[in-house]
Amino acid sequence: MNALALNAKLERRKMRRYHGRKRTNAFFLVMSVLAAGFGLFWLGAILYSLCYHGFGGLKLTVFTEMTPAPTMEGGLLNAILGSIIISVMAVAVGTPIGILAGTYLAEYGRYSRLSFFVRFINDILLSAPSIVIGMFIWVILVENVVHGFSAIAGAVALAIIVIPVIVRTTENMLLLVPNGLREAAAALGAPRSFVIRAVTWRAARAGIVTGVLLAVARISGETAPLLFTAFNNQFWDDSKYALLRPMANLPVTIFNFAMSPYEDLQSLAWVGALLITVAVLTLSIIARILEKRS
Repeated sequence: MNALALNAKLERRKMRRYHGRKRTNAFFLVMSVLAAGFGLFWLGAILYSLCYHGFGGLKLTVFTEMTPAPTMEGGLLNAILGSIIISVMAVAVGTPIGILAGTYLAEYGRYSRLSFFVRFINDILLSAPSIVIGMFIWVILVENVVHGFSAIAGAVALAIIVIPVIVRTTENMLLLVPNGLREAAAALGAPRSFVIRAVTWRAARAGIVTGVLLAVARISGETAPLLFTAFNNQFWDDSKYALLRPMANLPVTIFNFAMSPYEDLQSLAWVGALLITVAVLTLSIIARILEKRS
């Protein structure tokens, strides 16, 4: 009788614990759904406002005319071209450095002290505010070398943002390549450099390209570094010294036009923000597709 009562008591205790865990699980599940819904609501509100104002001012002249003066007709051609040029230069500088550094971390110095130091610095650069990078380039390059705002200074600032993203992605993608592939190539007598070029880089190619695309998306909307480096230009400079002078770019143009009291310039700011959003979204989708294939 005592044994039956004890068993019944234990069963009731188990049931209370079971129902308590179910209630706790249901509570946190509801809170998680509410938190996700809260974030998605504001994201949807931002996208709706962006599309509503951006598509309303989207015209052909946006892509064919230069940035206008207040109360005049114009577009964003010089800002779009300037952003493309600065971003291409930044990626051209940052991609080789990032890939080579990531390759060293994954292939040559995986467990060395230098690699630990490089990873630590890379993590700091990943989380560093972009305005700090812009101020650093302003002090080092703009003030003491070029002695003025320039597209090259803007590209260097964006390249510093690009490098840690590519380093981290390249290292992670190379670490996912099975060691059996390296060992098989080494068993055939291939040098280590050839194994990296012909085996590991080829196996991780999609992931490395994904990292480059994510880096481009990362710098597409950066405004603070360009305010201290490339600044802005209302006109298009087609001289041979154009890269050594201030260059128009979309982020700074959007910033200036959004702060303007003129409605036509504010409309162009919405259009520019829409263009950057579409570009970043497109690059992110392509990167996800490549990542899934890899």
